Amino acid sequence: MRPWRRSMAAAALALGLAACSDKEAAPVAATVDPAFAAEQQQWRQQRYTELHAADGWTSLVGLHWLEHKAHYIGSGPGSGIRLAVGPDKLGMVAREGDGVTFTPERGVPMSVEGEPLTGRIRFFSDRDATPTKIAFDDGKGQLSLIHRGERFALRVKHADAPTRTGFTGLNYWEGGPAWKIRARFVPHAAGKTLPIVDITGLTTDMPNAGALEFEKDGKPYRLEALGEPGRELFVIFGDRTSGHGSYPAGRYLDLSAPDAQGQVLIDFNHAYNPPCAFTPFATCPLTPPENRLDLRVEAGEQVYHSPQGAP
Repeated sequence: MRPWRRSMAAAALALGLAACSDKEAAPVAATVDPAFAAEQQQWRQQRYTELHAADGWTSLVGLHWLEHKAHYIGSGPGSGIRLAVGPDKLGMVAREGDGVTFTPERGVPMSVEGEPLTGRIRFFSDRDATPTKIAFDDGKGQLSLIHRGERFALRVKHADAPTRTGFTGLNYWEGGPAWKIRARFVPHAAGKTLPIVDITGLTTDMPNAGALEFEKDGKPYRLEALGEPGRELFVIFGDRTSGHGSYPAGRYLDLSAPDAQGQVLIDFNHAYNPPCAFTPFATCPLTPPENRLDLRVEAGEQVYHSPQGAP
């Protein structure tokens, strides 16, 4: 449902909320409860590690929509889709009925799931059960396919992407245990969906299992939760810090399924930026009007500042 998700070892506590270094996440302030600080530090370290992975969101170098039936792709000037990195000629991608195929350029080393790629294959997208990931450039590059509405696009990653090699790390609001809030889950009728617009302007009706009602400082609030009934939930929200210290388009939360008492723990300390905060080559869903909180959520990730010269 949401391929952009699942971005979340403990390190020594340190003072301040400094940016991540190349090998560690921003430390949690040492003045807070040690157990809480250790939990947050572990989450931050995992989040940093996933973002900075060789195939993480910071490694994106291109997003190319398939506008024609077939495209030759590569970094050379003769390619219909010109890649920022990789061989001059990589191969040909083609629409065939409802699917897409990829034919590799002869003699150019490529692989899928560790096996050499020598002939034409079905190119499965991120909407298929097992998306195809084509490795090139000695495994540092990765070519995949995304499916948005009726359109397909090539997504290109590379371990040497400037957004990855120059990744400046993450900063966090001070937050604290008070931002871990128990919410009441209010289920919706079976089959209910919520229209979600992404950064490309595409609207997708996503499963909307229910709403989360909670209080903060004596005031009631409500968030619509995406997901199937009985499963983990996903929330896209904006608040009074959006554009004022937090990413302007909003932040994301991954939440557990409601417990036996119909409650869900919302930990705003784990609010994280969408991939679009780190790269222009992502297609992030945006905050629905229902989830714009009249509240300053001073917890979770702050806005990311890209390295100088990054796209």
